[in-house]
Amino acid sequence: MLPPITKLKRVALDLLFPPWCIGCGREGKYICSSCQQQLPLISPPICLKCGRPLTIDNTCPGCIEGPIEIDGIRSPFLFQGMIRKAIHELKYRNLKAITPLLASFLYSYLKDNPLPGNTLVPVPIHKKRLNERGFNQSSLLSRELGRMSRLPVIEDCLKRQTHTPPQVRTSSAAERRKNIADAFTCINKQLEGKQVILIDDVSTSGATLNTCAGVLKTAGAASVWGLVLALEI
Repeated sequence: MLPPITKLKRVALDLLFPPWCIGCGREGKYICSSCQQQLPLISPPICLKCGRPLTIDNTCPGCIEGPIEIDGIRSPFLFQGMIRKAIHELKYRNLKAITPLLASFLYSYLKDNPLPGNTLVPVPIHKKRLNERGFNQSSLLSRELGRMSRLPVIEDCLKRQTHTPPQVRTSSAAERRKNIADAFTCINKQLEGKQVILIDDVSTSGATLNTCAGVLKTAGAASVWGLVLALEI
């Protein structure tokens, strides 16, 4: 539950600066009810490892290659259309006010598709990118989801220690794995014995989530699942 003062602030901001739909421009919500019906939902059957929809012959179009550390990745959406635009509005146009709506999509997904987890951990970004952007979108999503689900959020354990190019700019799965191989570390034992749900906005190949899972399990996490807003095919 949000503190009363936070709710009042949001109501006041909505009155002064009403949300507008990023799809059709209609006033009221950042994604109106009509545009929400056009969101690119992932429908079963899905790959039990990477969460992508299976092809017509029940094969995975792009699963994680190499050793798999993560217990599984799940997502409500494909990284297309309206959800892609919403994520870009958050990350690149500083529309942080859309975060509660996006987190509500994750919360609804978790209610319908429970994952074994008692702790939320956002995928960290390097301090150089944090300074450039001013925030970590995965942290914002985790905090909102934590309030909705009443799950604790731990942000000061998993750290990104190297600055690497964004995964979307790499050309192959092998390059993505190499790009991210030694990028993360755990700086304490807070997650020892925890069932972790890693939170991120987009998963391109699963390499980042898989690498984070390996680091967390080495630090003692009992299990690690990934939950992201969208999967890129």
